[in-house]
Amino acid sequence: MLFEGDTDPTPPDGMVNVARFESPVEAQMAKGMLESAGIESFLVGENSNSLLQAAFRVRLQVRVEDEPSARELLAEAAADEPAAE
Repeated sequence: MLFEGDTDPTPPDGMVNVARFESPVEAQMAKGMLESAGIESFLVGENSNSLLQAAFRVRLQVRVEDEPSARELLAEAAADEPAAE
């Protein structure tokens, strides 16, 4: 699940956070989806999250120039997810 509204640490120069996940598995799936589309991506906080999921969010980062494409792919994937009951 994507989380919006929590504050992000400043990403390295040339990088931007495009999504935050509570689950490391969901973060890995999103990373794989972006990379299969040719968008290099990086996960920040993935290992911290596995210790105490509610306390940390995994951040998915891409290069600034890839941000629009990455956000579009993530939005399409979110729209394809079945609604929670």
